[in-house]
Amino acid sequence: MAPWILGDKFDTVYPHHGSMKALWEMKWKFPCTKSIYPFHDGLLEDFEPIFEKLIADGINDANNDAYTETFLPTALALEKEADEALSNGHGDRAADLYCRAAAVLRISRFPYVSPNTRLETSIKRRAFEYQKKVYLKAASLWNPVMKELMIPHKHHAGGDRSREIPALIRVPDEASAQNRVPVVVLMTGLDGYRPDNSQRSREIVNRGWAAVIVEIPGTADCPADPSDPESPDRLWSSVLDYMALRPEFDMSCVAAWGLSAGGFYAIRASVIHRNRFAGCVAHGPGAHYVFDQEWLAHANDHEYPFEITSSMAEKYGYASDAEFRKNAQKKFSLIETGIMDQENCRLLLLNGVNDGIVPIEDCLILMNHGDPKEGRFFENLVHMGYPDSLPPAYKWLESVLSPSMTKVKG
Repeated sequence: MAPWILGDKFDTVYPHHGSMKALWEMKWKFPCTKSIYPFHDGLLEDFEPIFEKLIADGINDANNDAYTETFLPTALALEKEADEALSNGHGDRAADLYCRAAAVLRISRFPYVSPNTRLETSIKRRAFEYQKKVYLKAASLWNPVMKELMIPHKHHAGGDRSREIPALIRVPDEASAQNRVPVVVLMTGLDGYRPDNSQRSREIVNRGWAAVIVEIPGTADCPADPSDPESPDRLWSSVLDYMALRPEFDMSCVAAWGLSAGGFYAIRASVIHRNRFAGCVAHGPGAHYVFDQEWLAHANDHEYPFEITSSMAEKYGYASDAEFRKNAQKKFSLIETGIMDQENCRLLLLNGVNDGIVPIEDCLILMNHGDPKEGRFFENLVHMGYPDSLPPAYKWLESVLSPSMTKVKG
């Protein structure tokens, strides 16, 4: 398809590619100074020495074990400092330090952790397991706490890996059977998983809603068969069935919020589970053109920090990048499969117009299929449209879940 709305940038190799020095100095150092994605919960003082060492040692490949190993001493030191703070009665300080350790481990296991990886053979899997451990130490000190649980995968079938769905759940203190609360189901992304949603879950509970955080097929700990286009339907059915057993959840007020690659699943859920979700937010979503062969031939050159198509291939259950590029659109496209020609619940589409990971065309094409959609697209901003896309997301969710809300807790 040509021309793409991305324009000349479509054919551009973005300048952060090619070395760790370029990535750090041209792309990652600035968000790190602001503690924003992908450095949320982290601090520059933790990361700068790590990247200086990576650069000095000539480590330029994030898939190299030496890349991940470089982060681990900092994470260990932060955890030790947190343990000491906790033993001295400084719970808030300990929670911050545990979160900083988890942030270091998040970047160490970038760009992707497959459900097929094992502790014995994958350093990124070991880093992810460590991240979860220290993150839950932090989450246990919050008010309200965040808890890990295993949701029964009642609708397990076919190639689904497990009969349990790992989830993190955070519930407002005031929730009870007599005071039921709305729920936001966070559908995570290709590189952001359950222990990467501190601020988002805090914003959710501050609005009086519960947060249920679940990974998407083909990533991290998700049991759903990545190669089966219908496995997410079974996944969300099991999650929603579990939620219906929680007396403090108001099942008439449930929204999904799909983040990046999770946006694809929020769009699909707005159709397949249109009678169970009051609304869905698809934030930075793919739907059709993200699988286009021409698009994929250039996606590795754009704003993602590393090569992305090989991770996408494994995430969708393909044995090779080439096989993914050739076959994924026909199999997974929400347009080609006719999913979007059905009715949907309320659906908000959010993204930056200059997204070089997922073409903005994927949001626009959805407007011409099925029921009317809502959308906000942000000029001159890249994937996800941060930071401008967050206030409209919360405002829209408030209109769906709590239209009479007058105040958000600080």
